[in-house]
Amino acid sequence: MPDIARRIVLASRPVGDPKPSDFRLEEIPVPQPEPGQMLLKTEWLSLDPYMRGRMSDAPSYAKPVGVDEVMEGGTVSEVVASNNDKYRAGDIVLSRAGWQTHLISDGSGLRKLDPQVAPVQTALGVLGMPGMTAYTGLLEIGQPKAGETVVVSAASGAVGSIVGQIARIKGARAVGIAGGPEKCRYVREELGFDDCVDHREPELREKLKAACPKGIDVYFENVGSPVQDALFPLLNFFARIPVCGLIAQYSATELPPGPNRVPQVFRDVLTKRLTIRGFIVSDFWGRFDEFIREMPQWIKEGRIKYREDIVDGLENAPEAFMGLLKGKNFGKLLVRVG
Repeated sequence: MPDIARRIVLASRPVGDPKPSDFRLEEIPVPQPEPGQMLLKTEWLSLDPYMRGRMSDAPSYAKPVGVDEVMEGGTVSEVVASNNDKYRAGDIVLSRAGWQTHLISDGSGLRKLDPQVAPVQTALGVLGMPGMTAYTGLLEIGQPKAGETVVVSAASGAVGSIVGQIARIKGARAVGIAGGPEKCRYVREELGFDDCVDHREPELREKLKAACPKGIDVYFENVGSPVQDALFPLLNFFARIPVCGLIAQYSATELPPGPNRVPQVFRDVLTKRLTIRGFIVSDFWGRFDEFIREMPQWIKEGRIKYREDIVDGLENAPEAFMGLLKGKNFGKLLVRVG
């Protein structure tokens, strides 16, 4: 076992887009477990958009990461030494060790993973928080019905890719919005969406209208970008909008320029009787057993496919995370720490 542990801490709170100097790589002695404790070694680290919010001290739904504290994040870890009767060396667990190679744990909040059931890193992706975010946000709030049209932004990402595939399973028409022809091709040809529109194209409004000839019944929001201007006129009466994320706005320091569209949005909400609801995946943890029963079966049947974007080395996590906020990842972004 190495004598040195590594961790990445928040060096300063970013103003606008995070930059390399907002992170700091530190080395410390590997901690030793006391009675009732165990030492975890991080194998996989999940990088997710919500982490940008944790870097800010603005009021939010969760406590921010403190300056000089380890960056928060979900992890898959191996128990390498245990003084806890419930765990033994070699166990693989889902944990929240954050951006570090080692963590002392008393077992609270851990879940054992079986490598024989599925690749362990999927507990951070399609069989974890992103997968359940897609599953619960779409089914609880979007409530797609057979024959309806579901549109999802960031359609090639960890959440959006699953949303569209579940919509198809439920008999709806799935239309993705993604950045670039390669991602759109993947969404259509590999994930099986009915169509995908490149949000970078100047003819976005016309192409989205052509992809949704019967209008839009569900719009799953992951981005919060100007694509909304093209999308809102296409919303049908009683359309539902689950608001999962606003990644395009997380680093904004001021409101975007342009006309105030709030009155028009609320006019649409009233006249079209729209339902717009923000959510956090923890709102629906009561459906976890249902999710973890259905999702593996859909994967086994080939009805759900997923893609992982893997970066090697903890030291590369900041650069990969900054790229995630710019849409540079292709699939679920993971750091292979071990």
